[in-house]
Amino acid sequence: MADKLNALLERLKAHQRTLILAMAEYDGLPAGSALRQVAELENVIAAVEAVAAEDADRVQRAEG
Repeated sequence: MADKLNALLERLKAHQRTLILAMAEYDGLPAGSALRQVAELENVIAAVEAVAAEDADRVQRAEG
C-alpha cells in the first residue's frame, strides 16, 4: 500500500511542477517574480530527488 501511495505522490508532485512551470511560462513572468522563483525551485527539487533516487538504487544494488 505504501508503494502505491508513494507512486501517487510522485505523480502528483510531477504534475504540480508541470503546472507551476506552465503558469510561469504562460504568464511571461519576470525572473524575479515569486511564481518564477517557485518554478525554478521546483526544478532544483526534482533534480535533487532524481539524484537521491539514483543513489538509493545504486546502494540497494550493491547490498543485494
